[in-house]
Amino acid sequence: MSATIREVARAAGVSVATVSRVLNGKGPVREITSRRVRAAADRLRYVPHSGARSLITRRTNAIGVLLPDLFGEFFSEAIRGIDRAARGAGYQLLVSGSHGDRAQAQTALRSMRGRVDGLVVMSPGVDGPTLSANLPEGWPVMLLNCAVDGAAFDSINIDNEGGAAAMVKHLAGLGHRRIAHVTGPADNWDARERLRGYRRAVLAGGGRDARALEVTGDFTEESGYRAAALVIEMRPRPTAVFAANDSMAIGLLSAFQEMGVRVPGDIAVGGFDDIPIARFMTPPLSSIAVSIADLGARAMNRLLAALKDGDRHVPSHETLPTRLIARRSSGSRPPKPPTSTRRSRSRRKDS
Repeated sequence: MSATIREVARAAGVSVATVSRVLNGKGPVREITSRRVRAAADRLRYVPHSGARSLITRRTNAIGVLLPDLFGEFFSEAIRGIDRAARGAGYQLLVSGSHGDRAQAQTALRSMRGRVDGLVVMSPGVDGPTLSANLPEGWPVMLLNCAVDGAAFDSINIDNEGGAAAMVKHLAGLGHRRIAHVTGPADNWDARERLRGYRRAVLAGGGRDARALEVTGDFTEESGYRAAALVIEMRPRPTAVFAANDSMAIGLLSAFQEMGVRVPGDIAVGGFDDIPIARFMTPPLSSIAVSIADLGARAMNRLLAALKDGDRHVPSHETLPTRLIARRSSGSRPPKPPTSTRRSRSRRKDS
């Protein structure tokens, strides 16, 4: 059994209220008394009861994080940045995944009430009414890449549309005229904005029927792997493909390698997010760079600032730029028209 606050008070020769003031940093206490209380607490290995302390301070020293999933490099990098900033400020994280399901997102939001001081939300299943209905009024909330209208909540988004357009322009600048696109989930904010950027850039480059070159994906490697066969079967066959995230681009690279389709010799590939493994792929993957860990840390630091401001805080909205990282998967020379459309698991030879 751990020591109680009464035992610490008895060992230090002070009242329970004095122990509480010392350990919570609340109220005036003489330095000699404070040292005596802390020494007694250390000697008895006293650990304050978080529930009781939160009733007094109205703080839990915990931050909730709601993500659409807990799997994949993007989310692990986001958590790394959020956790880095949280620990630096003395906060712990309570993390939950909504799995893209609105009901699960609502359950997660309700479960965090009273357990955390604020919330970072990155979930396509959350909108303004959902947040308002499931969270206390005035609770600090930071939205990360969420399509929530209105000014009630702080938000940080990345320039998904501009980044996607930059990748298409990069591929077009290398001579590609038929650029396929593997989309993300239809209900995902990032995916919709990246699709918008793809279509805008195709039209700006003189293309017409962009939808005929679109293949549905779901942000997983498996969906990128499956999309590769559909891209190769298109007629005329695309000479480049832009995946809405790096995970799907990695699936494409794997499938093309098995088919004997050379990247970038037969088809160029680009992704989005620039996850850490992108530069180590064969060939290294061209991508739109988002500093994911820094994005998470930025969201956490802004939430901490909102907590500090209290009732004086005014929500603000921010869109962060992206940058193109060109690597070997997109090539550096104009493509040659394919001379053979025959699919094979062996290496394809040009005729």
